[in-house]
Amino acid sequence: MTTPLTQARISEEIAEQREAYAKAVAAGAPGRSHPDRGYAPYRSSVLRHPGKPLVALHDPEAVELSGPVFGVTDVTALDHDLTRRHRGEPLGERIRVIGRVLDRDGRPVRGQLVEVWQANASGRYAHQRDDHPAPLDPNFTGVGRCLTDDQGAYEFVTVKPGAYPWRNHVNAWRPAHIHFSLFGNAFTQRLITQMYFPGDPLFAYDPILQSVTDDSARRRLVATYDHDLSTPEWSLGYRWDIVLDGPAATWIEEGR
Repeated sequence: MTTPLTQARISEEIAEQREAYAKAVAAGAPGRSHPDRGYAPYRSSVLRHPGKPLVALHDPEAVELSGPVFGVTDVTALDHDLTRRHRGEPLGERIRVIGRVLDRDGRPVRGQLVEVWQANASGRYAHQRDDHPAPLDPNFTGVGRCLTDDQGAYEFVTVKPGAYPWRNHVNAWRPAHIHFSLFGNAFTQRLITQMYFPGDPLFAYDPILQSVTDDSARRRLVATYDHDLSTPEWSLGYRWDIVLDGPAATWIEEGR
């Protein structure tokens, strides 16, 4: 009989990984903003990255000939507002998330397609594979997109997602988060990351967030509450910038 994998064991493994990383840095190893692809506490990570060498394309541009395209005319004025995609108002705490997409030198990255997806306020995705017993919201499907402006800025209006269970181990819960996808000049140039909310009590228990063993890199995944971005009697405001590369880069899933 297989012994259930408990949160206590996962927490021990997280601590072991952090201790090993700290010792390596103290011994002179460089800091790493991105985790190992096979991070042990995140049990399914071994299934979520390539196990064989990548296949080189002799004509990379040919891939784009059969792929989708996007531009200013493909993104409407309401695509960034996840609360206005249906006939009624969604349930939950309305928020605005505002930030900029920047390069390593702090310069704005303009005209980039930014997409988000998230669970609803009860912690459930509008997806056929999400079957945990939390209510669906008929007025919220949890997806949106926008293009960065000339200052590299993006903005989304949504509701704060709820925490939800997952099957990495017994009693595993993911902290509230929003998935971000950023495209470059083509659909083959895509980066994916996650934004978290400050003060979440589940941070220490989540092996996905804790796979970023560098403390400063992990903090860069947490948005900042900004009262000046809050709208009276309407929404709370959060700010979260995304840095694409360099020493202050935002963690990107699957490394680089």
